[in-house]
Amino acid sequence: MAEYFIGIDLGGTNIKVGLFDRTMNLVDKSSVPTGADMGPEVVVERMVTAGKGLLKEAGLRIEDLAAIGIGTPGPADYPRGIVIKSTNMPKFVNTPLRDMVASGLGNRPAILENDANVACWGEFTMGVGKEVTDMIFMTLGTGIGGGVVCNGELVRGVGGNAAELGHVIIYPNGRACNCGQRGCVEAYGSANATAARATEAIQAGEESSLGEVLRNRGEITSKDVFLHAENGDKLACDIVEGTAEALALMCVNMLHTTEPACIVFTGGMIAAGDALLGRICRHFDRLIWTLKKETVTICFATLGEDTGIIGAASLAQHAFQQGQI
Repeated sequence: MAEYFIGIDLGGTNIKVGLFDRTMNLVDKSSVPTGADMGPEVVVERMVTAGKGLLKEAGLRIEDLAAIGIGTPGPADYPRGIVIKSTNMPKFVNTPLRDMVASGLGNRPAILENDANVACWGEFTMGVGKEVTDMIFMTLGTGIGGGVVCNGELVRGVGGNAAELGHVIIYPNGRACNCGQRGCVEAYGSANATAARATEAIQAGEESSLGEVLRNRGEITSKDVFLHAENGDKLACDIVEGTAEALALMCVNMLHTTEPACIVFTGGMIAAGDALLGRICRHFDRLIWTLKKETVTICFATLGEDTGIIGAASLAQHAFQQGQI
């Protein structure tokens, strides 16, 4: 009986592949360079070879594989398994990625999903969300990705591209966002935006210990901003407060939209720990309505670097069991 699942996390630099049993225990995993510049055929070959290698090492056959889950950056036509275009993989244009991978792995059932949704599903099924039915998930990195689970299912939208939480507008006519809108939460609360806002303030003449970092290194990172805020630099503190307020506003908006049991943050910026989370919670308590006390938990993700492969495999299992693939 086919009781194993493969989860694939396709990134612009590396492909991570995991083999899981029916209880979602990790049997084995591997990582290979994506080779995106060589085109879809090479990338798919690497995904397939990695998957076959894990099966072989575990003493399993293709027939033991129940389904495959693939997480990929968008935009894509997820219902049909087609990557429309990819910033990190420019040669992927209308690429039928799902079916190409499935064909290489014995035509086993497969599902293609947005990488943020995949990470969200992993945390929902195997991480901090495993005891709830409703959850919001936000990744804090270069931008802000998102995922929404309502009544135990991902919210996908009519074209599969729902939950672009980074592009919810929190400040009308605010900062320009890379998406073309103005005032998106991503333009304030992402790691890149945190660093950019500090850089712009220094270039405008504001005094800060971060000025020396900018002069010596030529750039400021969000990590620098949090470090200097911890050391009491006023500008850094103001920037960090602005980041936390933006994310708290997003939490308020999402609470009133779906009423989740928990709102989960992940991504590189959560390394700031309570310096970030504590501020988000404080601003949330200040901004939220007073009609009733809210019980939502705002917290950090727990699965770490394996979130993508866990989520992809778990989503494949869910789709398989529901007869969706």
